[in-house]
Amino acid sequence: MKHLYAVVVLGAMLGLSPAAQAQKQRTTDTESGMLEKGKKVGVWEYFSHTRDGRQVLVQRYDHTTNKLVYYRPIEDVPYNAEVTPGQWTRTNVQQPPLYIGGEAALAGYMSKMNYPQAAQNRNIQGKVLITFMIDTLGQASKHKVLNSIGGGCDEEALRVCQSIPSQWVPARLAGRAVPVMYELPFTFRLQKAN
Repeated sequence: MKHLYAVVVLGAMLGLSPAAQAQKQRTTDTESGMLEKGKKVGVWEYFSHTRDGRQVLVQRYDHTTNKLVYYRPIEDVPYNAEVTPGQWTRTNVQQPPLYIGGEAALAGYMSKMNYPQAAQNRNIQGKVLITFMIDTLGQASKHKVLNSIGGGCDEEALRVCQSIPSQWVPARLAGRAVPVMYELPFTFRLQKAN
């Protein structure tokens, strides 16, 4: 108890409010920001690594206001977007749909994929492509297999994709959020025996 009292007194002497004292900085090679009671608060920075190993900032996201502050532009890819209610068109968007935390956060969920034993036994390899809708609130739904390789791989990719938390920043077109269809590839590749 004496230790807690000393921390509070020291914090007060430094001019820190009790709320600021309860916050804790978290920094990894993929993210940096403040935690309060285990929840992300304030503006967080998210990083990725280039092929030559450089760390680059890919996003700044304010977890207190739930607003995207900055994103590093990525290649211009057309999406199937609902431009008017019921009318879907393949088009380039002003801002693509983004996963909060960037590709590194998304990869963390995708790494939970298990290679089905039946597919391994039959030497099935390849890419399963899952498509799903990201709505104007950043929620993912309507998951389905777009490119199949069989052997249980399709079901496993679909299972993993559906387990990814809906933490998307919706696409924007003409200054407003629009629903889009998003495609996520899952690669199944057997390790070569040494």
